[in-house]
Amino acid sequence: MKKHFITYLICLCSLELTAAKNDSIPMLLMDMNIQIESTEGINNMYNFDFTRADSQFRWLKKKYGWHPLPYFMLGLSQWWRMVPDVTNTGFDETFFAYMDSSLVASQNIFDKGSTVEGGFFLSATYAFIGRVHAERSNWTKAATAGKNALKYLDYCRGKGEYGAEILFGDALYNYYSVWIPENYPLLKPIMLFFKNGDKELGIKQLKEVANNAFFTRTEAQYFLMRILANEENNPMEALPVSQYLAQTFPNNPYFHRFYTRVLYATGRNQEAEREALSILNKLDSGYVGYESNNGRYASFFLGEIYRKRGLRGESKKYYTKAVEFGLDANAEKMGYHLYSLLNLGKIAFQEGDEKLAEEYFKNVKKLAKGKHPSHKLAVRYLKEMKKM
Repeated sequence: MKKHFITYLICLCSLELTAAKNDSIPMLLMDMNIQIESTEGINNMYNFDFTRADSQFRWLKKKYGWHPLPYFMLGLSQWWRMVPDVTNTGFDETFFAYMDSSLVASQNIFDKGSTVEGGFFLSATYAFIGRVHAERSNWTKAATAGKNALKYLDYCRGKGEYGAEILFGDALYNYYSVWIPENYPLLKPIMLFFKNGDKELGIKQLKEVANNAFFTRTEAQYFLMRILANEENNPMEALPVSQYLAQTFPNNPYFHRFYTRVLYATGRNQEAEREALSILNKLDSGYVGYESNNGRYASFFLGEIYRKRGLRGESKKYYTKAVEFGLDANAEKMGYHLYSLLNLGKIAFQEGDEKLAEEYFKNVKKLAKGKHPSHKLAVRYLKEMKKM
């Protein structure tokens, strides 16, 4: 709380000293010099070199302390520390401190007439605040932040002439305002109160931001990759985006594991094997952000790859690792953990250890929900074992 209060005070002091001198607020989002000054910090942040990134963002804060940009980037830097394992609450306090400061600075330039850029930062800041609250199951706070994000999005919606940056929020709204009620029917009545979206337009806008924006380019690529691979179930189209992100930011554990997953999903097993082994090597070497979740993904893919090659010993080794990483990450009920247990049960049965196989299948039956495919498979395998 002390760190939160100090950061908040610094922001207020910066605003008090400089805001009065800015009757017309310059638009930093479209300033080429600001982009040049920010490039190193942004690249370092996405490559998980947070020490250098934060140093650059703090330098921006000294120079542009009246503007929300440096506070937002410092908050975003905390968010990316969370991304490999969003259950980690260790960065929450500092994240909310910087985002609170971003709100103060954004409201200041908004009130002084910079409604488009002020609206952009208010919308983006509230969106990230809401996202973290949602990850913490603070649904009331998440809903309030989301409502505020949509409120300020109206001030920059349709303002494409201000640059691709402004399209980012519009793109996400267009896509998810349609996707959410399609996939969560219970939310349809709530969505009736919002403007109609357009999924195809949202993806088109997101691609434009991913190709032409500066500050929001990588975030747009991140969402585009996830939408194509997950929501649209089109890993082949997501492949070039995930490859670009993984190769541009080779030390980003999230991009690394997502690229590995897309390689596996598109049948590029040799490349997926190489990347999965690289993940485990970086984990063992202590790279920032490479932790149990990454190990769980990589080990499962290796288990699958070696199983398909008929290498029972290797597949057993990596399925076992996947289970260990899953326990460490409190992910026992997740798919990769459950399917690793199922495959270990099948291997145990093949090796003649029926008792161990039964233990694995019963464990899956206990952990998985009744409707989950792994639960049904475990029940089936147990019945088959009894018959035999």
